[in-house]
Amino acid sequence: MPRFTENPAHRPEATRPPASPRARVWRVSAVFGACLSLLTTLLVVTFGAGNAAAHGAVSDPPSRHYGCYHRWPNGPSPQMASEDPMCYQAWQADPSAMYNWNGLLREGVAGNHQAAVPDGQLCSGGLTFNGRYAAMDKVGAWIAPNKPSRFTLNLNDTSSHGADYIRVYATKQGFDPKTQALKWSDLELVGQTGRIPTGNRTPVEINAPGRSGHHVLFTVWQASHLDQSYYACSDVTFTDGGTTTTTTTTTTLPSTTRTTTTTTTTTTTTTTTTNPSAGCSAAFRVVSQWNGGFQAEVRVTAGAAPINGWTVNWTFTNGEQINSSWSATLTTSGSTVTARNAAYNGSLGAGAGTAFGFVASGTAGTPTPTCTPA
Repeated sequence: MPRFTENPAHRPEATRPPASPRARVWRVSAVFGACLSLLTTLLVVTFGAGNAAAHGAVSDPPSRHYGCYHRWPNGPSPQMASEDPMCYQAWQADPSAMYNWNGLLREGVAGNHQAAVPDGQLCSGGLTFNGRYAAMDKVGAWIAPNKPSRFTLNLNDTSSHGADYIRVYATKQGFDPKTQALKWSDLELVGQTGRIPTGNRTPVEINAPGRSGHHVLFTVWQASHLDQSYYACSDVTFTDGGTTTTTTTTTTLPSTTRTTTTTTTTTTTTTTTTNPSAGCSAAFRVVSQWNGGFQAEVRVTAGAAPINGWTVNWTFTNGEQINSSWSATLTTSGSTVTARNAAYNGSLGAGAGTAFGFVASGTAGTPTPTCTPA
């Protein structure tokens, strides 16, 4: 009969020769290496670059979760503990919130943000994703970069979702982020857009007068691709400083025109029409432009006496068409636009101002608005 040679690998475990110490070490190392590789893969898929391209967040001034990741991409350290203690506690509470800095959102809110995001939980989106971002609600000395009262907030839209609207609120003067939990009643609307197209960088013009010191900006970004609402808390220190540049303003008076040069904290070109007897003035400013459309702001300022309402008129010359507006009621007749104050911004004290904005299609011109008090 033929003889068969037994393969040691087929023996029952109990009858196999014991592995050499070197072989046992190799096997343990191989298993450990495979587990480590799998863990690394899971971390990258779950928290890393693939997921980081999914959504977006406010990048300037940085939202709390965005700033904690970008300032400290390698995680907690003794330096972070001493220089940035609020980010240190956030990293320790849940590192996935840092790696998922672009995922602070809720779905299906249907515009009812105050119901979905209760007081004390605004910065975590109402403890979305089972409280992943809960550390963002903690009160304390968050890093707060300096900003003037008028500046441009930028949103990093990494997936080019666009927006049905973006609303930015600022805390009222007297609120202390170091000791007070944020509530809706602490906020005032200081910037808003209508529907805007997709793009990687979305600017929002902020006007937050009468504030100084550490404040919180709360942003609601309603993405346009789905009913997804993104929330963000950004800390700022409002100052009278900022980058000083030169602005050229053309002012049209009832019978004369002159050009003056002033110093402000932003670089814009505005066309303003004033009439001393009218009691108010209006300034038209193009905020941003893209292929086929633009966003504009009109600022209304009372004259030497208070007013109880206002109406602004201008005429488009390039065939522009208004698509959406906020903080005023706009009507059009041909190329003529009439804007009337909203219920909350019609009464202005002497020298006080307010602003409304709109998004339009076409190429932005520089119309000359006129203002009439109610």
